[in-house]
Amino acid sequence: MHPEQRDPHPAPVSAPEPGSQVAVVVIGYNDRAHVTAAVRSALAQGPAVAEVIAVDDCSTDGSDELLARLAVGEPRLRVVRRDVNSGGCGSPRNTGIDAATAPYVMFLDSDDVLPAGAVDALLAAATEARAEVTSGLCVRRELPSGSEQPWQAPLYTARTVLDRPSQNPRLVHDTLCVNKLYRTDFLREHGIRFPEGRFLYEDFVFIARVLAAAPRLALVPDRVYVWQVRRSAERLSLSLDRGRVANWTARIEACALAYDILLSAGQKELARATRAKFLDHDVRMYVRELGLRDADYQRAWWTRTREYLARYDAADWELHPAAAGRLLARVVLASPEPRDLPRLRELAARPARLLPPYARTPDGVPVWSAGLPQVSLAPLLNRPVSTLPLAVDAELRPGARASLLRLRLHELYGRVAEAGPCEVDVAWQAREDDRTRGRTTVAFTPSVADTWAAEAPVDLAGLGSGTWDLRLTVRFAGGEQREVTAHALTGAGRLRRRVVPSAVYGVLLAQPYVTHSGALALRVATGLSGVLRVARGRLRRLLH
Repeated sequence: MHPEQRDPHPAPVSAPEPGSQVAVVVIGYNDRAHVTAAVRSALAQGPAVAEVIAVDDCSTDGSDELLARLAVGEPRLRVVRRDVNSGGCGSPRNTGIDAATAPYVMFLDSDDVLPAGAVDALLAAATEARAEVTSGLCVRRELPSGSEQPWQAPLYTARTVLDRPSQNPRLVHDTLCVNKLYRTDFLREHGIRFPEGRFLYEDFVFIARVLAAAPRLALVPDRVYVWQVRRSAERLSLSLDRGRVANWTARIEACALAYDILLSAGQKELARATRAKFLDHDVRMYVRELGLRDADYQRAWWTRTREYLARYDAADWELHPAAAGRLLARVVLASPEPRDLPRLRELAARPARLLPPYARTPDGVPVWSAGLPQVSLAPLLNRPVSTLPLAVDAELRPGARASLLRLRLHELYGRVAEAGPCEVDVAWQAREDDRTRGRTTVAFTPSVADTWAAEAPVDLAGLGSGTWDLRLTVRFAGGEQREVTAHALTGAGRLRRRVVPSAVYGVLLAQPYVTHSGALALRVATGLSGVLRVARGRLRRLLH
C-alpha cells in the first residue's frame, strides 16, 4: 500500500463468494452527510458485489469514523484512509484500484448513488460479451427538485457490443468514469490510472487512456448510476464550479491531454472526435454562461480558447463542419476580443438559434456579420430545414382575463420561406419532472420584415406551480418539422412579475424570465401562500 494510505481497521480479505466479482470503490472527502447513502447503495446491489472499498481522502469532518462504524458487522466493506488529502478525485480512485481484489471494479462518488440492479446489469453484459469495459446509462438528478436528465442517452438505446472503441467515435462524449465496469486486470495490464493530485476533469484523461487501450466494450440501456447535482450546496463539486476561468483552463488542459493520449495510441479517429466534442459540447456549455461573467473573465476565457483552437488543423475543422459548435469556434478564432456574446449565447443553446442580423458578402455569401465576413455560414445552412438553427422570438403577456404568448419566426437566408412555415405546436414542460402541459397548435401568418407571427393562449392555472420551459415545434408545408426553443424578448416590462386573479387558486403569480441560454421560461406560484412565499424569498435576497 502507498505510504500515504492506510487501513485504520485492517481485516483479512476473505475469498469472494461464487458470483461475487465486483469491487465498488467509493471515494469521499468531508462528505459525512452523503457518504452513508452512497456506501449503502453499493452494498444493496447484492451478492454480485464482493467488496466495497471506501477511500476517505483525509477528511476532517469525521467521515472516516462514520465509515468505520458502518464496516462493523459488514465484511464486504473496507475503509481505507489516506494520510494526506490529494485535493482531487484521481488519487483516491487509484488507491481503490490498488486495493481491489475482485475481477471487476467500478467507481462511486460519495454524493451519488447506484440504482438497484446496476451491478447485476453491468456484470451480466460484461460476462456475456467477454467485455473488458461495460458501460450503462447515467442520469443527472437535480436536487432538491429530483428532476432527471439522461447523460449521453444516444449511446445507450440498445444492448451493443463493440470489438474496439473506434467502431463508435461518439464514445468520446461519455467522459464519465463512474457509469462503467472495468476488468481489474485490464486496467492493471495497461497501467491505466487517473492523474494524481488536484487535477480537474480527471475523468477525461482516464477515459482517454481506457479507449486508447482498445478494449472490447459492451453498452447497456439500463440505468446504472445516479449523478446527484446539488447546485445550492455550500461547496460545489470541482466540475460544477465554473465561475473562475481556472476551471476553463483546467478543462482545456484535460481535453488536450485526452487528444494527445488517443493520437499517440494510433486512435486518430477518436482523437479527432475528441476535438469535435470540445467544440460542440464544452465550448457551447461555457458560451451559454459567458454573459454571466465579468469582463476580465470574458477576456481571459476568449484568449485561452483562441490559443487552444489555434492548434486545430484543417481536418479538425472539416469534421461535422455544419455543427453549431464549429461556427461558435470560428467566431472566437476570428476575433482577438470578445464580441457578439448575446448572439453567441443563442447559437450555443440546444437546439441552436441563429438570431439576426443575417449578413452577406457583396457577392451574396451568407456570413456571421459585416464585421466578420471571413466566417461563412454556408456549411450551417446547407442542411435540411429540420436541422436549421431557426430563430423564434417569444413574449408572454400574463393577464387577468387571458394570457397570451406571441411568437415571431425569422427568415433565414430564404430557407424558411422555401420550406413554407404553416403552424407551430406549443407546449410547456415542467423543469422538475418533465411533465408537459398547455399543448396547443396555432397557425403562422406572414408578417413584417420577412417574419411569420403566431399567437397562442396560455392557461396559467392549468400549468400550476413550478418552473416551465417553452417547447415549440415548427411545422412546414412539405411535412418537415423542427423542434426549437424560443428567444425571450426583453425590455419594456416584458418580463415583469404579475399577480393574476384565478378562479381555481384565487390568485397566482406569473414570472416570465430568460434562461442562461436566452430562452423564454416561466415560473408560476399558485394561491396566496405561494405568492407570499415568493415575496418573502425575494425580500430575503434583497436584504442579503
